[in-house]
Amino acid sequence: MSVAPASDPHIVSLVLQSKKALQEGEQICSKANELSATSTQTSIDVLILDAKVKWITDNVLEQLKLAAFVAKSIEEKRTKLNKQVQDWDNLRTKQTDALDKILNELGSQRVPPDFHQTSTASSIFGSQNSEDEQQNYTQSNGLSTLSRSPSDTIQVPRPKPQADLKNWKTLRDFVDDQAIEDIFECMEEEHTIVEDILSRTDEYSEKLTTAIHSIREYLPEMTPPPSIEQLITSQDSAQIGMAGHLESLAAHYDQMCNALREREAGDVFGEDDLQDMNRDTEELPSILSELEENLRSVTATYDQLCQIRDTNQEHIKRLSNVLDELDELGDIMTEMLQTQETVESECEQRFTQMQRHLLTVEDLQQQFISYQTAFRKLILEIARRRVYKEAAENIVRGMMDQLTAMTEEERRVREHFNQEQGAHLPEDLCLCISNYPTKWDISPWAGEVLESLPDIPTDMVTEARNHVRTEPPSVVNGTESLTSITF
Repeated sequence: MSVAPASDPHIVSLVLQSKKALQEGEQICSKANELSATSTQTSIDVLILDAKVKWITDNVLEQLKLAAFVAKSIEEKRTKLNKQVQDWDNLRTKQTDALDKILNELGSQRVPPDFHQTSTASSIFGSQNSEDEQQNYTQSNGLSTLSRSPSDTIQVPRPKPQADLKNWKTLRDFVDDQAIEDIFECMEEEHTIVEDILSRTDEYSEKLTTAIHSIREYLPEMTPPPSIEQLITSQDSAQIGMAGHLESLAAHYDQMCNALREREAGDVFGEDDLQDMNRDTEELPSILSELEENLRSVTATYDQLCQIRDTNQEHIKRLSNVLDELDELGDIMTEMLQTQETVESECEQRFTQMQRHLLTVEDLQQQFISYQTAFRKLILEIARRRVYKEAAENIVRGMMDQLTAMTEEERRVREHFNQEQGAHLPEDLCLCISNYPTKWDISPWAGEVLESLPDIPTDMVTEARNHVRTEPPSVVNGTESLTSITF
C-alpha cells in the first residue's frame, strides 16, 4: 500500500460527512416513521368517520324521502278536497242555472187577474150580486130562479175590463224570492267557510318541499374518497425505500469508521481506495434528497389523511345541525298531518251540509217545474170548464126556448078551445079548463150560484196546449165529446 498524496481528501472529513448524513437520514426516517404510525391511526379514524358520515347521510336521505312522501300525501289530499269543492261548485252552478231558467220561465208566464183577484164565485161571503143582478132573480119556495125573459134564461156575468197586460202578474210573483236568496246565501257562506278551512294547508306542501330542498342542499357533498389502502401502501413503499437508503448511509459510515481506524493503525490507502471513498461520500447528498422526497411523500399521505379526517369531522358537525333541522321538520310534519286530518274532518261535515243545499235547490227546481206544469194544466182545465159551462148553458137555453114555444102554442090552443066551447059549458063545470098552461123556469140548484170562471186570453190557452199533453175529456150530459171542441 503506497502513501497517499497531499491532495487526497481527508479521511476524518469523510467520516464526519458520513456521520452527519447518517444522523440526518435517521432524523428523516424517524420523522417518517412517526408520520407513518400517526397515519395508520388517522386512517382508522378516517374509516370510522367516513362510515359515520355515510350512515348519517343515508338516514337523513331516507327521512327526507319520507318527508317528501308526506308532502305529496298532503298535496294529494288537498287536491282531492279541492276536486270535491270544484265538483260541488260545478254542480251548484248547474243547479242554480236550472233554477234560474225555470224562474225566468215563471217570470214570462202571465197570470190573468181573475186568477188571483177575489171572485164572487169563490168568495167566502157567498154571492155579492148587484141590484141589477138581483132583479133577474125571484124567490119561489125558497129557491133562486132566473128571470122569465127568454133572453135572460142564463145569468151571464158582466165581463170585467182586463188590465193592461204589462201590469199583469206572473207566476214568478207568487214565488218566495227571499227564501231562494237565503238558500243561495247559505250556499255561498258554506263555500267560503270550506275555502277558509282549506286555506289552512295552502302552503304546507310548498313549505315541506322548500325545507326538504334546503336540508338536502345543506348535506355534505359526498365525493368518493381516495383508497385508504392505496395511501397506506404508497406510504409503506416510501418507508421501505427510506429504510434501504438509511442502511446505505449506515454502511457507508461504518466503512468510513473502519478506514479511519485502519489509517490510525498505520495503513496507507491506495489511489483507487481513496477515489471510491470520495465518490461514495459525494453520493450522500443525493441519498438524503431521496430520503427527503420519500419523507415528503409520507407527509403528503399523512396530510391527505388528516384532510380527509378533518373534512369528515366538519361533515359530522354539519350533519349534527342537519339532524337538528330534521327533528324540527319532523315536529312540523306531525303538526301538519294533524291539521290536515282536522281539515278533512271539518270539510266532510261541511260537504254534507253543502250537499243538502244542492238537494234543496234541486227540489225547488222540481217544485217550480211542477208548479209551471200545474198552472198550464190549470189554464187548460179552466178552458175545458168554460167549454163545459157554455155547452150546458146552450142546452138550458135551448130547453127554455123550446118550453117557451110549447107554452105559447098551448096557450093559443086553450084560448081557441075556450072561445069555441066555453060558452056552451056550465061555469061550474071543470073550472081548470080556463087555466093557462104552466110556465117553466130552469135555474141553478137550490143554494148554488152560477159558476164564474176566470177570463183567459186565447193565446195563453194555445200556449198551454203546446206544452201540455191533455187527456181526451169524456162526454158530459150526453153532449158531444169536448175533444172536438177547440179553445
